[in-house]
Parts: sequence; structure tokens; C-alpha cells
Amino acid sequence: MALTRFVIVAGLSGAGKSQAMKSFEDLGFHCVDNLPPALLPAFVDLSLEAGSERIALALDVRARGPYGDPLVALERLSAAGVPFELLFLEASDRAIVRRYSETRRRHPLADEAQLLEAIDREREHLAALRARADRVWDTSDSTLGTLKARIVAAYAWAPAEHTLAVALIAFGYKHGLPPDADVVFDVRSLPNPNYVEALRPLTGSDPAVAEFLEQSPEVTSFLDRLIEFVDFLIPRAAAEGKSRFTIGVGCTGGRHRSVYVVERLARHLRGRPDVRIDVAFRELAA
Repeated sequence: MALTRFVIVAGLSGAGKSQAMKSFEDLGFHCVDNLPPALLPAFVDLSLEAGSERIALALDVRARGPYGDPLVALERLSAAGVPFELLFLEASDRAIVRRYSETRRRHPLADEAQLLEAIDREREHLAALRARADRVWDTSDSTLGTLKARIVAAYAWAPAEHTLAVALIAFGYKHGLPPDADVVFDVRSLPNPNYVEALRPLTGSDPAVAEFLEQSPEVTSFLDRLIEFVDFLIPRAAAEGKSRFTIGVGCTGGRHRSVYVVERLARHLRGRPDVRIDVAFRELAA
């Protein structure tokens, strides 16, 4: 199987290479971070053998000697007829200094110089690689969300690849919160079908339970406000750079009210082109 997209990411330390790799991974690329240039041909052979169609890697361009020269490795790929795209990320000195200050990480050349001097040395060291790049992006003013949006626009195959995955989980509080939930809504204040003997063995998916709940103006009013709030949250989660946004809806046992509300949310969201829906009824699957 031939490679259909091969992206190599390089650039200044602190310019966002690691965040870029996370975005490529969310797009379904097989990703490798900080690969020594000497291993590049072997990695391509291994990817072809594994049947990978799209790969992205961040090249470790600081190491030399036995680790290999990045420009030499790229020329060998070109000579072998392997198509690739080189994305180079850079940022202003001010932005890089701020990022290292915020993360309290050490610049890879900081042992040899003060931070600003280390940044200058790295710029000089990578100048030839920058000149070789197909795209040069300045990330000085980029957030995680804006960098991801740029990567999506430049490298995604189809719109469906960058729609937000929204997971809806119905759960019971007596069994604990979903550990991966980004936001949780408590529906225990709604009328409880469990107190109606005929409804107790049913679930929120049954029409009789839905009819019982929808007789209450409180339920319809709650749903209207919940849907409006979820519609407000989703684009903000996407702008933050999330690839998956998990919404938990909990009632006492996780069988009636939470299931009903999740089904109504799913029904509403399935009409949106910017999301993919995944529904789980945790306690019903137990």
C-alpha cells in the first residue's frame, strides 16, 4: 500500500511541534515524535510494510553525528522517490521565552547559553531546513485550537475528519461519575419513573417512560435549556482544540431519566454537520 500523505514536522523548540503532532494524530495519521534523521528511511520502510497510508513525524533536528543530518535524510527520501511535505514551525523570541517560562521546561541548548542566545543559535542551526520547507508557519500568536485548525485545513482529507466527536453517557450517581466526562448534568430533580411500579422495570428508551416524563412541564423546560447550553458549549470545545467532548448525564440509577435525556440530546445533535455522536448507557451495559 502506498503512502498517500507523509508530513515531516520540524522547527524551533517551543514553536509547537508536540502540539502539532497531537493534531495529526487526531486526524488519523500514524505519528512518531522526535525521530533521529538516520532512522528516517527505516521508518518509511516499516510504515509501508505495516500498510500505513498517512504518517506524520517530528524530526529530531538537534542531534548530529551518528543520529544523522536532517537535510541529508530528506535528500535521500527525495532521491528514493518518496513524496513528503515539510512543515516548519517558528515563533518570535518573545513567544518562545514566554512558553518556556510558563512550562518551566529547559531549552535543549540552554546548557550551552542563556535562553535568548540559545534561541538564536537554534535559528541559525535550522536556517537551511527552514529554507527547504514546503510550509513555514509562525505560531507566535497561535493557541492550541488555532494551530489545530490550521493543520486541519491544510492536511485533513475530508470535513468529517475534523468534526468534533461528542460522547453522551447516561450514568447512575450511585455507581460513580464517568471519569472521562468533560461536563456532567444532574437530572435527579426530574420526576422519577422508578416510583411508578409499571415503569420500574423499563428504561428511558421505552415510550411509556418518555410519555411519563413528557407529561411534566418541568422536563420539557429542562430539556430546552439543556439543549441550548450544549449548543453553546460545543463550538467552544472545538475552538479549544478538543477532538472529543464527553457529556455525562446522571440520575440515581442510570436507567430512566438519564437515558431519556441522553436520547433526546442525541436526537438533537445528530442533525448537526459539525459533530459525530457516540451514545453510551453505562448502567444498561453493565
